[in-house]
Amino acid sequence: MAMQTITVHDLKQKQENGESFFLLDVRDYHEYLVSNIDGYHIPYEELDKRWEEISDHAESELIVMCRSGNTSIDACKKLKEKGFNNVISLQGGMMRWAKEIDPSLPVM
Repeated sequence: MAMQTITVHDLKQKQENGESFFLLDVRDYHEYLVSNIDGYHIPYEELDKRWEEISDHAESELIVMCRSGNTSIDACKKLKEKGFNNVISLQGGMMRWAKEIDPSLPVM
């Protein structure tokens, strides 16, 4: 089964519409400190140990973002294995968000 994805434009629309979803940012600490869009932060390397912090959101629409869109796909797979049913990877990650939505954001 193919991984569900969402574009940065669709995510922006969800935010503007006040739609219910949970945003998880799996980038490294230094990347998150430089710029973020208010996602809950668990670095990918810590996801296996810390996924229970977000277990309340196992039934929520959970959008996972990283720097470029590759790590978030792996994170989605891990979360599916932990019982999260509705995980979606942000295409292009923070790099695409900064390029197409908010060019003022620095990206490492």
